[in-house]
Amino acid sequence: MAKNVNQRVAEAPLRAAEPAAHWKNLRQGDRVSVALTPGFVIGGQVDAIAWDHTAVWVDLDGGGGRVLLHCSDGVEIVPQD
Repeated sequence: MAKNVNQRVAEAPLRAAEPAAHWKNLRQGDRVSVALTPGFVIGGQVDAIAWDHTAVWVDLDGGGGRVLLHCSDGVEIVPQD
C-alpha cells in the first residue's frame, strides 16, 4: 500500500462549501431567482440567511413552500432587480 494514500476520502466535501460572492450580499426580504436545476428557475424571497452565508432559506413563489439551500447544493441564487 502506498504511504501517502488519503484514508479519509469519505470526509472530503463533494462540492466546494464556499458560497458564491453574491450570496454574501443577500439580505432578508430580497427578491431572488433560484435555479434549482438547469432550465428550472423559480422566484422567491429570502427568509433567513446563515451567519456565514453558506445556507439560505427562501420562500418560493406560487405556493412552492420554504426551502433551505446550501452553497454546496449546486443551485444558483440570483438577486432580482
